[in-house]
Amino acid sequence: MSVALIWVVSPTSELSNGLGFLDTTKLVDASKPRSVFKSSRIKNVGKKYKHKCKSCYVNADLKFGASGLNNGRKSQFDVSRVVANPTGELAISSEQLVYDVVLKQAALVKKQMKGKEEEEDMEVKPDIVLPGTLGLLSEAYDRCGEVCAEYAKTFYLGTLLMTPERRKAIWAIYVWCRRTDELVDGPNASHITPKALDRWESRLEDLFNGRPFDMLDAALSDTVSKFPVDIQPFKDMIEGMRMDLRKSRYKTFDELYLYCYYVAGTVGLMSVPIMGIAPDSQASTESVYNAALALGIANQLTNILRDVGEDARRGRVYLPQDELAQAGLSDEDIFAGKVTDKWRIFMKRQIKRARAFFDEAQEGVTQLSSASRWPVWASLLLYRQILDEIEANDYNNFTRRAYVSKPKKLVSLPLAYAKSLVPPSRSGILSKTMDV
Repeated sequence: MSVALIWVVSPTSELSNGLGFLDTTKLVDASKPRSVFKSSRIKNVGKKYKHKCKSCYVNADLKFGASGLNNGRKSQFDVSRVVANPTGELAISSEQLVYDVVLKQAALVKKQMKGKEEEEDMEVKPDIVLPGTLGLLSEAYDRCGEVCAEYAKTFYLGTLLMTPERRKAIWAIYVWCRRTDELVDGPNASHITPKALDRWESRLEDLFNGRPFDMLDAALSDTVSKFPVDIQPFKDMIEGMRMDLRKSRYKTFDELYLYCYYVAGTVGLMSVPIMGIAPDSQASTESVYNAALALGIANQLTNILRDVGEDARRGRVYLPQDELAQAGLSDEDIFAGKVTDKWRIFMKRQIKRARAFFDEAQEGVTQLSSASRWPVWASLLLYRQILDEIEANDYNNFTRRAYVSKPKKLVSLPLAYAKSLVPPSRSGILSKTMDV
């Protein structure tokens, strides 16, 4: 995943739902109506644009493309967005399915911005907060901050530049993502079943409805009541965990793209409403979300390319099977772990695609709120360097793990900070005049 995650208790500890997480004092009785925590829901919105990104046109041989914009008018589905299923029927590609979620998240942010403008002309009554709950919430957020500081030091330092509210919210999202990932990658992974993930999703719905189960849930429940965060990316991440339980091969990049969205692209969609878009940004809301999505995809593709050997030892191959075949390679070559000329050529093309997603993501970072840019720039620069290290290892990602050395990290941090000071370009990614 694009973030490192944590198992927060010993493998023998379990909650009543069998998920094995930190059991803290329940803040709200799930059987009672919500009182302290609030969150609003929104209906799905119609499609306005088709996705357009540079990473979709890297190389025609890589078999991914997208439809664009025609003078600001809706364009017809590009044939590259439509794929045939085993029965011969046409279906929408993974990229279009994901972009529908992007549009919905962007609509939530627009609705909040419009609501704030309307609230300026009317009296808003403060939320009613029960005595003692503020102290519990503060403790919950502090615990999330401690987890982030211990297991994502660089990212944590970047969050310290954010406003207190945004900083705490990002910590809460980070911890939830970490706990979710550990369901299938942690010490208890061998005991996790689809039913356990169903219970985790039910628990997610409860916290979005103001009924958190424990302290860490309470922090996220409070966060989603304050920011325009939709539940869908969270549910999609859980779906990515389900895929890990039942799937260890991906026939095409379209299949892999969907997996990368589920386990990492979702993090970007969760985070944009918290980080905020710069007031002087001329980019469309959708384009900023696209950039956040691209960063998640780029990070996960980088994880996959870095961990080829490690995944192979677990019987997993997260590389498109059709592209392996086109390169004259198979699973057996990966299990053999030998770096050949065919493998080098194959890896060069995979790295080129990952870099294209980083390029797209980079265009959107400057559109974020100034106080939120540093941790995102740091993540982008450091993760991108892993691709450089794979090349430096002569594409041996079977027995050598590519990593960024501490000296290089120290150099990257001030560079990321300098980039975070650059204001949004006036041209933006897509003009706001098209953001209707």
